[in-house]
This record gives sequence, structure tokens and C-alpha cells, in this order.
Amino acid sequence: MSDQFDAKAFLKTVTSQPGVYRMYDAGGTVIYVGKAKDLKKRLSSYFRSNLASRKTEALVAQIQQIDVTVT
Repeated sequence: MSDQFDAKAFLKTVTSQPGVYRMYDAGGTVIYVGKAKDLKKRLSSYFRSNLASRKTEALVAQIQQIDVTVT
């Protein structure tokens, strides 16, 4: 398996504008698509230590890449 996703470095590059984001697993498969009024705030919520659900934890554990499109 490849190196773990570096959320801290990624979040430094994300804008606070509205947009769409796509999360990919190690195989390059899209595992989640979302939209946000504030991309930085929304994407940051996935990497907190106290996630709301195990389902979200499982999703975050699979992330290898996130692509962002500002709208």
C-alpha cells in the first residue's frame, strides 16, 4: 500500500471558496464526491480527531488523493 495521505499539507493548499471535491482510493477509484460552500472548512472536518461516525472514519482511512474544483 502507498504512503498515507498527508492531510495537513493538502489542507494548506485548499481555498475557502465554494466547490466540488472528489476523494480517491489507492487504486484511483473515486470513493466519494462532495460539494461545499467553503472547501477548506468542509475538507478540514474529515481530518479531525473526533469524527462523528465509523463510516466516515472508514472513508478517510482509504483516501489517497483529493481533487478540488472551485465553482
